[in-house]
Amino acid sequence: MDRLNRIWPPLLVIAAIVAIWWIVVEQSGSLIFPTPGQVAAGTMELARNGTLWEHIGASLLRVATGFLIAVLVALPLGLWVGRVDAAYRTLNPVFQILRPISPIAWIPIAILWFGVGDMAPVFLIFLASVFPMILQTAAGVHAIDGRYLRAAENFGVPRAKLYRQVIVPAVLPEILTGMRIGLGVAWLVVVAAEMIVRSSGLGYLIMDSRNAGNRYDLVVAAMIIIGLIGLGLDVLMRRLEELRGVRWRYGR
Repeated sequence: MDRLNRIWPPLLVIAAIVAIWWIVVEQSGSLIFPTPGQVAAGTMELARNGTLWEHIGASLLRVATGFLIAVLVALPLGLWVGRVDAAYRTLNPVFQILRPISPIAWIPIAILWFGVGDMAPVFLIFLASVFPMILQTAAGVHAIDGRYLRAAENFGVPRAKLYRQVIVPAVLPEILTGMRIGLGVAWLVVVAAEMIVRSSGLGYLIMDSRNAGNRYDLVVAAMIIIGLIGLGLDVLMRRLEELRGVRWRYGR
């Protein structure tokens, strides 16, 4: 019953938005902007011929690749920067300068370096997600109660064991928070990044549908699918954050 009470209010809001959308389009007599029925029909058309799944798969693969590379770079770098004061003082200003630069601004450079294939979007996704994870992880290390670190050092705990059994468990909530932020930004960026690729992805689908006969039903369908997948990814990360081993940390 509690789950039902949480679900039906947003469903009612969505239903109201769809109804208003339908009424406005019908009353305006628009010949270009699609109704919800036309969007649903366009989505079914893409689903039946398999095009929809190809575009979704291409986008998810690019996000997964760029995000995984970002995780492999950001987590050890964030742990090191957060633990070593000299590294933090040296590198934090650099990260703070690079972080606000929109990944979209890197598109010309990405094209120059990687062309218009898959590597350019992967590079942009990496840039979008790596800095939030580095900074969030480093902030989590700084928030660890120093008593635990000093106690481990006094007992001669090796550095590798200190990271594995003290620092990483303590900072895990912040790591997942950074991953959630990074994944959300990565999914946002992939749509713009795919507008420069040749033949696949939801971003490419939007541009191709617009250019190939003004198929705005497919444009809106792709936008809705992007939103739904983004919601699903956020829900998945929230579920990870709610795990008992993640919610617990030192000093709480």
